[in-house]
Amino acid sequence: MDLQLKGKTAVVTGGSEGIGKAIAMTLAKEGVDVAICARRKEPLEASALEIVKATGRKIHAITADLTKDEDCKSFIEQAHKALGRIDIMINNAGSAPGGVIEHLTEKDWEQALQLKFMGYVRCLRYSLPIMVKQGGGRVVNLIGNDGVKPSYWEIAPGAANAAGQNLTISLAGQYGRHGVSFCAVNPGPVRTERWAGLVNAMSRDMKISYEDADQLAPRSIPMGRIAETEEVANLVVMLASPLMMMANGTMIEIDGGQDKALMDRFRDR
Repeated sequence: MDLQLKGKTAVVTGGSEGIGKAIAMTLAKEGVDVAICARRKEPLEASALEIVKATGRKIHAITADLTKDEDCKSFIEQAHKALGRIDIMINNAGSAPGGVIEHLTEKDWEQALQLKFMGYVRCLRYSLPIMVKQGGGRVVNLIGNDGVKPSYWEIAPGAANAAGQNLTISLAGQYGRHGVSFCAVNPGPVRTERWAGLVNAMSRDMKISYEDADQLAPRSIPMGRIAETEEVANLVVMLASPLMMMANGTMIEIDGGQDKALMDRFRDR
């Protein structure tokens, strides 16, 4: 199937590694020119060069800290200038600390909401007027299944994710009339650079070994493993296609059918 993406433009936040890098690479393979951002300049530029070499597309690396409104504004403005238009907005940047409420600090909660929620709000605040003016666009928000499958050891990600999911559905109702449609992709566990940190938090909070904690997620998934970044990217790129515009206000989990209750070994039932 031709996804009709060749010649389109996209903005991807958090594009230096993990899911964001995989999305940018997959979009570029489909013929899309992409602007990516991250806080650290060196890995961002290295990822951009890697994608250019693999695909031959134009990849614009723009350093930005999405906890700062002025950086979000600058990123979208620079991306728009470099690309000429913004057909696709992929909000992906940000992570939220795992852990139970006893271990979460004020800084942890602030990080969860600033990056995983407010970073999305800021980028949309500046990209949506561009999309409306140009006659339409597609927004895919990478959020997480913690918002729809709550767990007490991931309470901060769950709160940020639920806010992002509400935002996605609300904006779908507001902007559909302008030709801008929205969907949310909610990954479960994915083998990214930050996976080891999440396992460490589970090990600490559940008082089990790292090795046992690393097996909790795969055992809660019928397919017996966690997802790879490319699998998430494939879904996102399909949903970014003009063919999927009517999937507006839609949320899709990509977690192998995870049953998080199977990870909860200690709570009385």
